[in-house]
Order: sequence, then C-alpha cells, then structure tokens
Amino acid sequence: MTSHQEQSYKAGETRGKAQEKTGQAMGMMGEKTQAAKDKSQETAQTAQQKAHETAQSAKDKTSQAAQTTQQRAQESKDKTGSHMSETGEAIKNKAHDAAEYTKETAEVGKEKTSGILGQTGEQVKQMAMGATDAVKHTLGLGTDEGNKEHVSSAPSTTTATTTHETQRK
Repeated sequence: MTSHQEQSYKAGETRGKAQEKTGQAMGMMGEKTQAAKDKSQETAQTAQQKAHETAQSAKDKTSQAAQTTQQRAQESKDKTGSHMSETGEAIKNKAHDAAEYTKETAEVGKEKTSGILGQTGEQVKQMAMGATDAVKHTLGLGTDEGNKEHVSSAPSTTTATTTHETQRK
C-alpha cells in the first residue's frame, strides 16, 4: 500500500470508530434521559395519588365526625328539649365549618403538589435539552445560528479540522 492509501485507510478506520463511539454515547444518553423522565413521571404520579388519598381521607374523617356530631346533637335534643336543640345546632354548624376548612386545606395541598410536579418536569426537560446540545456540539452538528446560544461554552472543533488539513498537505 502506498502512503496515501494507508492514510486514507486509517482515516476511514478512525472515522468508523468515532461513529461507533458516538452511537454508543447517544444510546446511553437516551437511556439515561428516558430513565430520568420515567422516574420523574413516577414520582409525579405517586405524589398526586398521595395527595388525592390524603384529601379523601380528610373528607371521610370530617364527614364521619360531622355525622357523629349530628347524631349526638339529635340525642341531646331529644333528652333535654329545645334549649339543647340550639346547642346542637351550634355544634352542627361548627362541625360543618370544620369540614369545609379541612376540604379547603386538602385542595390547597393538592394545588401545591401539582406546582412542584410541573417544576420537576421542566427541570428534566431542560437537562435533556442541555445533554442533546452538548452531544450535537461534540459531533459538530451544533454550529448553525439556532444552536449557538445553547452551546456557547463548549470548545470549538475548528482547530481539529485545521490540523487534519495541514497533515494532508
């Protein structure tokens, strides 16, 4: 083989190895991104389910307490007459107010949980975009105007191209 053919063969071999490594890196990055996405989604579902269960439990307990209070008020009314009827009504109103407060508190907790889940999803999305931009830049695909803002801190590949061209001369 001539020197030129050997250089061409080695360049092709090096290019093939680089492509293979790039493919492997992209595959691993894709797997990691998917795993992070899955974990985020799983965490979101778990938090949402827990918030729902907590709200339902609070509603059930409040309803049960209100029902018990109503029963006691009725029993008290029957035993003591009209004076106790007014007291029972006051207890009933307080139980109803307590039930409303518990319901509102559960709804606020649910809304807070939803906000946290939205932020987590956005963070995962931003991490995936950053990883994609880094890989594109490493492969030399991130040189168009649209990607410069995402990869401005990454090293330039211009020197490697210049060195390769100098070796061919």
